[in-house]
Amino acid sequence: MTENENDKSAPKVQKLKDLVGYQDGSVVSREIIRKSTGTVTLFAFDEGQGLSEHTAPFDALVHVIDGEVEVTISGKPYHLSQGDYVILPAGETHALKALSKFKMLLVMIKS
Repeated sequence: MTENENDKSAPKVQKLKDLVGYQDGSVVSREIIRKSTGTVTLFAFDEGQGLSEHTAPFDALVHVIDGEVEVTISGKPYHLSQGDYVILPAGETHALKALSKFKMLLVMIKS
């Protein structure tokens, strides 16, 4: 065992896509960071699953790790696939629908 393996504060390299698995008919999430200044959450959506239209008081970044999703922002649809990202502006309505199984990293930064 190395010295860093005993140090819980030591950085740990991990693969995002492996931190959360798909579940049939479900949306699965795993919070990676929670601070008073924001959160970083990994999501896995089964095909056809989504988040209904809503708003958030802070900007959010959606980064697609795997698969494809339609993100609707203020009524305008955007097709994203692996490697793409989009900013969800604070106060604007947005929704997501999985076009295939997909995983995303959601970064919310509070102002």
